[in-house]
Amino acid sequence: MDSPDATKLPVRLAVALLKDRNGEIHLDLPVTGSMDDPKFSVLGVVWQIVKNLLVKAATSPFALLGAIFGGGEELSYLEFDPGSSVIPAPGIAKLGNLVKVLTERPALKLEIEGHVDPDRDKEALRQGIFRGKVATQKVKSLVKSGQSVPAKDNVRVDASEYPRFLTLAYKEEKFPKPRNFIGMAKDIPVPEMEKLMLTNIRVGNDELRQLALERASRVRDQVLVGGKVEPGRVFLVEPKSLAPEKKEKLSDSRVDFRIQ
Repeated sequence: MDSPDATKLPVRLAVALLKDRNGEIHLDLPVTGSMDDPKFSVLGVVWQIVKNLLVKAATSPFALLGAIFGGGEELSYLEFDPGSSVIPAPGIAKLGNLVKVLTERPALKLEIEGHVDPDRDKEALRQGIFRGKVATQKVKSLVKSGQSVPAKDNVRVDASEYPRFLTLAYKEEKFPKPRNFIGMAKDIPVPEMEKLMLTNIRVGNDELRQLALERASRVRDQVLVGGKVEPGRVFLVEPKSLAPEKKEKLSDSRVDFRIQ
C-alpha cells in the first residue's frame, strides 16, 4: 500500500512461498513469556516473526522453502558434467523435489537460467566433437558392411580399431597437413593426428551459448514431464553472461533457479 509505514519487503513472494494448495498458511510460532509482564505482547512477537519471514523470502527464498520441504539452497541450482547437457542422475532426484515444491506452492513461478564454464566446457565440447568425428568413421564402416548401426552417441570405438578410424577421420579434415618431399600428405603418429585435429576444432561463444540453452531447456522439460506443473509457471531466462556468478564449491557448468 502507498504508505510511509508500509514495508518494502516482498510480501506477495512471501505469501506465495508460504501458502499451500488450499490457500492456507500454517506457521508454528512457539511463544514464551509472562502474561503478567506489561511489556509482553503476543502480537509483537508474531509480527517480528512475520517480518523475519519476509526478510528470508527476499534474501534466501530457497532456504525458506528448505525449512518447509527440505533441500534448502541446494534446490537453487543443478550442476552438469563439462560439455554435457544431459541431466545427471542426482539432478533428476533434485528436480523431483523441486517439482514437489512447485506442486505444493501453486502461486510460485520458476525461472531457469543456463550457464557454462568457458574453459572446462569449451575443452569438453572440443573433445566431444573430436570423438564424434572418429565415431562417424566407424558408423560409415558399419553401414558399408551391412551391419546394424547404433545411434552415433552410442557408438563405441575399441582401442584396437581406434588408430584406423582416427586415420580415416584425419584424412577427411581440410586443414593443412604435414607433407612429404613430393607434396603428399604423410603418415604421422596417432598423438600428432589427435593434436592437429583438436587444434583445428573451433569452439566459440555461439557453441557455449547453445550448450547453456540446451541445459536450461532440458531442465524445463524435466520439470514439466509429469504434468504436475503448468508450463505457464516455468520460464527460460536469457543469462546476462555465459559464466554464472561464482559460488564457492559450485561448478560453473550449471543451471540456476529463481523463484518468483
